Amino acid sequence: MNNWIKMMALSVIAFTVVGCSKPADEGMSSAVVNTAQANNLPSTKQFPADPDLKALYTQSCYSCHAMGTGGAPRTGSAKDWQPRFEQGINTLLDHTIQGFKGMPPLGMCMDCGEEEFLALIEFMGGSAATAGE
Repeated sequence: MNNWIKMMALSVIAFTVVGCSKPADEGMSSAVVNTAQANNLPSTKQFPADPDLKALYTQSCYSCHAMGTGGAPRTGSAKDWQPRFEQGINTLLDHTIQGFKGMPPLGMCMDCGEEEFLALIEFMGGSAATAGE
């Protein structure tokens, strides 16, 4: 029982750290961006234009989706997002709300409703979002 409590406490801490991670300073070195471009990766400097959506993305999505941590589809990568959009937006929304594989329920965005989730999915999916419609 004691080990179970320790494991639960560690899980809560881990989710809190991931969910509360802040993005790298927006003054990120050009070497990091150039490395991403050289490897045909999406830029880690992509943020929603809407300030409220940007805050939600920064607090809840960025830590995994900017670099594809844990297999998360990378923000702006049509290659990563296309297979997900092919499953349909309702499936994507369900995976976001219920959790799926390494993604925790609600994507660590306890303040998000369906509208915010859909806007975040559309933003992160980039061109794959419009191709899947």
